[in-house]
Amino acid sequence: MPSLPLLWSDAIGWTGAHIVVPVLAALHIGAAAGDPREVAESLLIAGIQLLLIAGVMRPLEGLWPAERWQDRRLTTVDRHYTLLMLLGLFPLFSFLVLMPFAQLLGGGPAEDEPGGLRAWFPWFTGHPFAMFFVYYVVYDLAYYWMHRAQHAIPWWWALHSMHHSQRQMSCWSNDRGSYLDGVLQSFILAGVGLAMGVDASEFALLVLLSELIQNLSHANVRLQLAAMGRIGERWLVGPRFHRLHHMRRDPERPTLHNCNFGQVLSVWDRLFGTALYGAALRPTGVSDPVVDADNERGLVAMQWHVLKRFWGAVRRPSGWRLGDVSFGGPGYAPLRDDEPDQHRHDGRR
Repeated sequence: MPSLPLLWSDAIGWTGAHIVVPVLAALHIGAAAGDPREVAESLLIAGIQLLLIAGVMRPLEGLWPAERWQDRRLTTVDRHYTLLMLLGLFPLFSFLVLMPFAQLLGGGPAEDEPGGLRAWFPWFTGHPFAMFFVYYVVYDLAYYWMHRAQHAIPWWWALHSMHHSQRQMSCWSNDRGSYLDGVLQSFILAGVGLAMGVDASEFALLVLLSELIQNLSHANVRLQLAAMGRIGERWLVGPRFHRLHHMRRDPERPTLHNCNFGQVLSVWDRLFGTALYGAALRPTGVSDPVVDADNERGLVAMQWHVLKRFWGAVRRPSGWRLGDVSFGGPGYAPLRDDEPDQHRHDGRR
């Protein structure tokens, strides 16, 4: 009976030969895309992710919803984003942009030439599980601070706000986002991976685990990790914990929404004072009507309007001053939530 690794290798080989190579040849980018097997592995991982979202998380939303909706109209565009990202844009971006970027920075050392963590601490070479655990902790910490920056820097919030504009947050919402924001995130996290000496297969596993947990944490399910004990409640990000992060801004408690930035490990929020536990769930979305209008737009229109918000912020000094903003000023100029203004809307979130 074939082993699981052998079956996985055969699946990669078949997908590479019968799907990836013909598609890359038709697009005339075969030479630029690197090893077809690596592209095939990325597609298979995306397929696993889609299977778990559609086959496990989506049914859970029907059985134990955190919020009950009359319809799921607003979730449709998020599903389209997920399919487009996982089956098209992300695999192509990874192997047309990220891999050349890694080679440019000296990534991809020879197999007998350990780099990063293995070079600094040779002990990890013989302890792959411990090494992967350290990789993941550092990766998750980098994501936490990047996420804090996405909310604190107005021009970056102009991009990231599209992700938060969703009023019906569901298992499909994780991939709802500005493509420019996604590019920035990818370069930052790939740079962290390169610095640690993570190879391509290890980085793919890091991304898969992170994405699956984020898909679950965005799901509209009444699931609390307290059932797993103290570790589940206080160390891991679950749907309830992350749904509080997506709450709309409360004018009476204007800083409450700045919480729960963790991706997988909630310990960073506890350590740096941004954790919020036990609060009642609130509607998700944003209070800034300029951003909230994303809910009535399609995929292309959302990307266009988020770029207009970004341009309105990045070219102004106010787009670089840290703090909560909305985009009600002339030409999408950022307006600080803590400064009264004649153009003021009810906050950004």
